[in-house]
Amino acid sequence: MKHLLSLLIPVFMLFAGVANAQDSTKPVQWKFTAEKVNDLEYNVHLKGTIEKGVQLYSTTMGDDQVNTRVVLDSAIKGTITGITEAGKLESKKEPLLDSDVKYFENEVELLVHVKLTAPADKLAGKITYNTLKGEEFATEEVSFSVPVAATPAAGAGDKAAASDVAEDDASNKSLWWIFIASFGGGFIALITPCVFSMIPITVSFFTKRSGTRAAGIKNAFVYSLSIIIIYTFLGFLITKIFGASALNSLASNGIANMIFFVIFLLFAFSFLGAFEISLPSSWANVSDSKAGMGSFVGIFFMALTLAIVSFSCTGPILGNLLVLAAKGGNAGPLVGMFGFSLALAIPFSLFALFPSLLNKIGKSGGWLNAVKVTLGFLELALALKFFSNVDMAYHWNLLDREIFLALWIAIFTLLGLYLIGKLKFSHDSDVPFLTVTRLCFAIVTFTFVVYMVPGMWGAPLKGISGFLPHEGSQDFNLNRSLIDIQASLEGGAGGGGAKSDATAIKPKKLVGILHSEIPGVENVFFDYDEAIAAAKAANKPLMLDFTGHTCVNCRKFEKSVLSSPKVMKILRNDFVVASLYTDEKTSLPDNEKFVSKFDGTKVTNVGQRNLDLEATHFNRNSQPYYIPVDLDGKQLVNKGYGYDPKEDVDAFVKYLEDAKAEFEKRTKK
Repeated sequence: MKHLLSLLIPVFMLFAGVANAQDSTKPVQWKFTAEKVNDLEYNVHLKGTIEKGVQLYSTTMGDDQVNTRVVLDSAIKGTITGITEAGKLESKKEPLLDSDVKYFENEVELLVHVKLTAPADKLAGKITYNTLKGEEFATEEVSFSVPVAATPAAGAGDKAAASDVAEDDASNKSLWWIFIASFGGGFIALITPCVFSMIPITVSFFTKRSGTRAAGIKNAFVYSLSIIIIYTFLGFLITKIFGASALNSLASNGIANMIFFVIFLLFAFSFLGAFEISLPSSWANVSDSKAGMGSFVGIFFMALTLAIVSFSCTGPILGNLLVLAAKGGNAGPLVGMFGFSLALAIPFSLFALFPSLLNKIGKSGGWLNAVKVTLGFLELALALKFFSNVDMAYHWNLLDREIFLALWIAIFTLLGLYLIGKLKFSHDSDVPFLTVTRLCFAIVTFTFVVYMVPGMWGAPLKGISGFLPHEGSQDFNLNRSLIDIQASLEGGAGGGGAKSDATAIKPKKLVGILHSEIPGVENVFFDYDEAIAAAKAANKPLMLDFTGHTCVNCRKFEKSVLSSPKVMKILRNDFVVASLYTDEKTSLPDNEKFVSKFDGTKVTNVGQRNLDLEATHFNRNSQPYYIPVDLDGKQLVNKGYGYDPKEDVDAFVKYLEDAKAEFEKRTKK
């Protein structure tokens, strides 16, 4: 086929009268812009308006097809790492070529990702594209040379990258959430013994060393501002050293999760009194020696002393917040550290403004130790979540749902006993009587324990479903059994809606996954090709569920929306369902590995292949994402369905009904 095309293309070019320069008679009119991502990475946007009746071939068909190609000018020292397409991608069987082709009509946008060896202020190259109008083929070549814009240009990249990344990782909403959570973490740090005990000492120092109350207040504000600068600069360093994408990948990275598991375990034991975690005393001494300076520099070093001395208490809290801040793209760590340091700094200013409040603060010790131990129990529970992420991604099956719940039940039961004084550590003060505050916290803790107990038999536990291992890991699941019985009574428990006859196809490639997380559907597929084959055999639309083993929002949506009887019935009877895990670590055979056209990375495992499918065909890179497609893999609705915080079951039902109606319309043509 390749040799045949190499002979045919010159003939097509001869009859079509191919020219190298773009003019108004060309079947596609292009507009070019370029933007700078960083010093060595750039994007070139190619926006094409396609003549009516003309089909423009895609860049994704491979070397054996008449595909569109973009190359850089030889003077540009760099490479193209990937091309993202935006537009309505069509596909069909082309009799003239005796093969399937992918093409665009009316309009298309291409985002070309470029990596250079040195910065550039303009980019040049050419696009060679192939078109078909009726039975007339044409190959066109257009050169471009465009200056690099300082700000992102509108185009395919906005749709493929900016919309999804911004929506899930760096939107205003999520940045506000990171700020609020970090701000709350700062207030939690305030009541730890390391920080709390320094508030009256530090503020008293400022008020006594200042000649006037105004000077004392000014010094206290400078001290607070120094705290903010120190912690925010820490966030800036994390952003620059590791990068937003590197931090974002921590969610499913096995090594990173195991490191977090060990670190949180050490922090938990430290909070429980096994040992103290602190930085070398020489560090604190050096910074403390600078604190005697009478200038603002001396005040800054006093703030640095606070940050170093309090590390043993603030370190575990900061560790949690940095994992959260990683979800906020480049700005996340900066916003998180600013929120944390702002909450930490506020009391120093307030107590300087109102010195009489110092006399009302309780003394360090006693209840502050109780706070520290409580945080230790919480750190222990959170450590298990990081180990669970690795366990699920690599299918070790060491920490299934029952064991995880049993451990959490034991941890929070011990916490409840501690709060009512029935459990005591060596560094704790005596609890001669139970205060109302302790009683309230104990009631909340024991209520949480009672809430978790039914989960041992398969109860969904929607409130914490995002933290638990998937239900498929549970040996005895009464809830799933009841759902299967309901499905059998309704007569629809087959192959994601596939009929139980000779044409039904059962999933074969489970890639190490024991059970699907889609409730009420017996045979969920985990391989795209198998799912398409099953959909064709059943003549039903295919629902693609892009999900992840470590995806918290996926589990929440499954328990809140997909577990609705109305949704389960539609998915079970009217769709074939495929769950495509984007963090599945199972390696691909050597002959199935490839280089992604989306970002130029090498795809070596099942999860990377699924993520590349989601990004390349649906311009999405976050989960969960539900997109129904027809028997040719074309999406049935204009937009997919992502995580919905409102958990609107009726909205999702309407989404499914619209997809069904569109599928019926297409199959009748």
